[in-house]
Amino acid sequence: MSNLLEAYGWTPVPRSQSKLLGSIDSKPAAKISTSDVTLPSSQLAQKVFEYAKAQLPEQTFNHSMRVFYYGSALIKQHLPHFAPSTETYYLTCLLHDIGTTTTNLHATRMSFEFHGGLLALELLKSYGAPQEQAESVAEAIIRHQDLGESGMITTVGQLIQLTTVFDNMGINPSLIHKDTIDSVTKAYPRNKWSSCFAATIREEVGLKPWCHTTAIDGFAEGVEGNKLMEPWE
Repeated sequence: MSNLLEAYGWTPVPRSQSKLLGSIDSKPAAKISTSDVTLPSSQLAQKVFEYAKAQLPEQTFNHSMRVFYYGSALIKQHLPHFAPSTETYYLTCLLHDIGTTTTNLHATRMSFEFHGGLLALELLKSYGAPQEQAESVAEAIIRHQDLGESGMITTVGQLIQLTTVFDNMGINPSLIHKDTIDSVTKAYPRNKWSSCFAATIREEVGLKPWCHTTAIDGFAEGVEGNKLMEPWE
């Protein structure tokens, strides 16, 4: 059971990115090509991939795939102890923004990541995912904007935080080599993702001024001002 829980991402790690990354600052930036990464190929992974491909706008789907590849680079170079949960992380990447689709954003008064986590939980269970895995994905989605310095989080929760703030805001730029960004964005172009996601942030805040997105000060402006990703926009 302990091996299964590790595979499903239930290993606790610091929520503080600075604490987690403090011991790896001296390592070179992670340099990979998309050809170096094999996508999880279980029946569950394939079903979720097809679902995400069909449900998400192209820009959001590409973002979801980019964060998977960036996470794979981080695992290879900096966080090898996160490797057992790679497939669960993949499912999380594909579904983490499902709550931002036009239909889902307008279907509830809940914050998009909370609603998205519940949608992912039910979807994964309907596809036959083990309960522990489905719940891990749901928790990681719910908490993927839960940035902070205190407490703990799961491996998949921390990895989706690291990679989304990297792709969205260019945070922790020294972790991933620019050749990696070049390879990933060639496979899954940004297509002006910064302005697209900033518009989604403002749409949610306009619809739901209580939403959890408001916990990140200056979020839309930070996304629009993502200097790291400007060459690939």
